[in-house]
Amino acid sequence: MPAYRKASIRELTQAAARLDGHFTQGTLHRDEETGEWMIGGTKLDDWLARHEDEDVTLIVLSMDEGKTMEKRICRTCGREYVGYECPHCREIRIRLRGR
Repeated sequence: MPAYRKASIRELTQAAARLDGHFTQGTLHRDEETGEWMIGGTKLDDWLARHEDEDVTLIVLSMDEGKTMEKRICRTCGREYVGYECPHCREIRIRLRGR
């Protein structure tokens, strides 16, 4: 997988964590014995049960090698970038906010 795609996915999971969200990562498969959906060694039924009766958003992003991200043009600075935000503008925002 291209490094910029993996980095964008990591940034998204970090943003979810800052919003008190939960995420799990691993290979999605069915358990051969029980037929339950699992991500890595985590049973999805058990993992999702903690949010039962809540209004939620579930995002699934494939970590497959063949997926690529399209180039975009930043609406602020006009630079071309790959990812979900312009790295140049992000760096400037961080610097101006004193972080």
